[in-house]
Amino acid sequence: MRYSLLLAAAAIVCFGSAFPRRDRSAANSPTAQLLSELIRVNTSNPPGNEKSLDELLAAKFKPLGFDIKIIPTPDPAKAHFIARLKGSGSAKPILLAAHADTVGVERNHWSFDPFGGAIQDGYIYGRGALDFKGGLAVFAEAVMRLARNKVPLKRDVIFLSEADEEGGKYNTTWLAQSHWNEIDCEYALNEGGWIMKNPDGSVRYVSISTADKFSFSVLVTARGTSTHSSLPRPDNAIYRLARALVKLSTYQMKPELIPSTREFFLTLAKTSRPPMSTYFYNLVNSHDPALVAKADKAISENTLLHAIMRNTIAPVFLQAGFRVNVIPGSAAATLNLRLIPGADRDKLIAELRDVIGDSDVDITPAPTNTAVATAKPSSTDTDLYRALVAAANKLWPHAPVTAYLFQAGTDAIAWRSRGVPVYGIYPYPISDDDLSRMHGNNERISIQSLDGGTEMIYQTLMAVAGK
Repeated sequence: MRYSLLLAAAAIVCFGSAFPRRDRSAANSPTAQLLSELIRVNTSNPPGNEKSLDELLAAKFKPLGFDIKIIPTPDPAKAHFIARLKGSGSAKPILLAAHADTVGVERNHWSFDPFGGAIQDGYIYGRGALDFKGGLAVFAEAVMRLARNKVPLKRDVIFLSEADEEGGKYNTTWLAQSHWNEIDCEYALNEGGWIMKNPDGSVRYVSISTADKFSFSVLVTARGTSTHSSLPRPDNAIYRLARALVKLSTYQMKPELIPSTREFFLTLAKTSRPPMSTYFYNLVNSHDPALVAKADKAISENTLLHAIMRNTIAPVFLQAGFRVNVIPGSAAATLNLRLIPGADRDKLIAELRDVIGDSDVDITPAPTNTAVATAKPSSTDTDLYRALVAAANKLWPHAPVTAYLFQAGTDAIAWRSRGVPVYGIYPYPISDDDLSRMHGNNERISIQSLDGGTEMIYQTLMAVAGK
């Protein structure tokens, strides 16, 4: 009850002011202060308006000697921000990329102003705190620390604040096609894997994503007879679509484990107690279908783990009807599939048709799909991956580090498709509760986690870019 009252009081203060509440834990954290500023620039996409954030960043980077470029797009409100810290040039650059745009909000469900950057009880609240303005702040502060400390560099360090990652045509794919020379690098850091906490606050594991699932949408269309709504018939398109969706709602595609996923689940086997440790081990190593099915059922209670070990199905749009007195002749649903690299889209569509089992329901690729580039997972045999592992081991010595398949898509495809290794990480320890707020309400990140993540990325850059 006391916590609820605190949240209510915070909401009154934050919604009534353009400035966030502060607490003493933020006073000595430049990363936290920067993140609070970033949140106060509303870059919800659509429309994005990332250019307004670029101007804030330019004011931070330019006095430190960075070469600044703001790359305009055909949309005057959208731009990409690039800050380059020059090195000797004896090695190719390293790039740190973070997207400036965020998803929108349901304001009435927030206890804080989602664009107030409120700081309370050791946390920063606001849209993008976790995804991915928090990462943007960590990457930016780590790179600026190199400049403040005048670290001699053997390679350029490029910081990129991106537009249109959450949805839009002027994303990093557009940037790579039109300005590749500005972002060409030996390897890159991006969003992706997780640093997950145990219930007691200790770090359980550090996962570094070397590949992403990719998004592919299909249109499920049911056909029926169009007639007056006073004369309903058995072949109602909406009912037919509903029956098809019910079948899909109870259908799960089988687990498919790529090498990074196998490594990840074996890491969980080592850090878990029975019976979960056994389930993780059996999922990877057992040849007994019954044991694999039992493991799958237990592990899938965790939605994140459920998602990374299989292709997934999620309905996202429904379209049917146009008048109250007309039964429509068709009804459609858009399903968003998140697919493991290498998945055969035609086979998956055929599999869904078999599940539905109705010749009057068709499944086709949705017209909203854009071309999907294919890319091999990034190798773990690079200086950057080894430096990330070493920095994580130093900060959290009891937490294993593992490669990982990211359950969603990122803008890393712009580099991976050109053969540049990209490693993804949300660079701060988080709890299951923190993760559940991403793209949701009262999104937050702890200041302690921001500071730990900044140190991790700084140490990584020192190892990879320092002379």
